[in-house]
Amino acid sequence: MTKKVKAVIFDMDGVLVDTEPFHIQTEKRMFRKMNLDISDEEHGGYMGTATDVMWKQIISKRSLPLDIAEITELTIREGLPYFYSLKKIDTMPGLIDLLEKLKAKKIPMAVASSSDPETISVILEKSGLKKYFLHTVSSSEVGKSKPEPDVFLLTAKLLGVEPENCVVFEDSQNGIKAAKAAGMFCIAYCGANSGTQDRSLADMQIDNFDELKTFD
Repeated sequence: MTKKVKAVIFDMDGVLVDTEPFHIQTEKRMFRKMNLDISDEEHGGYMGTATDVMWKQIISKRSLPLDIAEITELTIREGLPYFYSLKKIDTMPGLIDLLEKLKAKKIPMAVASSSDPETISVILEKSGLKKYFLHTVSSSEVGKSKPEPDVFLLTAKLLGVEPENCVVFEDSQNGIKAAKAAGMFCIAYCGANSGTQDRSLADMQIDNFDELKTFD
C-alpha cells in the first residue's frame, strides 16, 4: 500500500462471520419452494450481491412472473429467525485481535454489506462486533449492489475519508470488483467457506487474519 491507511471497511458475510453457508442454504430452500432449478455454479455467481439483485437476475433469465420486492422480502424473512435464535455468533479466527489493533491506532472502521439492514444489525449484535464500527451500510441504502462501487463510496463518505485511503476486506469476486471500482486497496479474505471465487483483482490475499502484518 502506497497511500496512508485512514480507514478500514469490512464486508460482513464470510469476512467478519462465517454466515455464507447459512445464506446459501436459505436461498436453496427458496429455490425449492419456487420449483427453480438453480445450479451451484449459477448460485455461486450471485455471491456478494444483494438478495434483490440475485432475484432480479434469476427472474430476468427465466422470464418469471414474480415480484422482485416480494420474493426478496420472503427470502430475508426465511433467514432472520435463525440469526435471532442464536445466543452468540462466532467471529472469524484472528479478527478480534485485528480490530483491537486498528482501534488502538485510532483507525476508523465500518461495515459495507450486501445483506439487508436488519440482518446486518442482528449479526453484529450477536457477534459482539457492533462496538467496533462507526457506520454500517447496506447496499440497499444506495440502490446498487456489488460489483458496483456505490456501497463502498458511501461508506468512505460517511467516514470522511477519500476512497484511495481506504482498505477493504472482501471475500467474494463481486465484492472485490466493487472495492477496486471504488479506487480502494482490497485485501481478499479466503475463508474456509468462501468458495472458489476469482480473487485475482485483489491487491493482497490472506487465509487468516493472524497472518496479516500490514497494520503492525
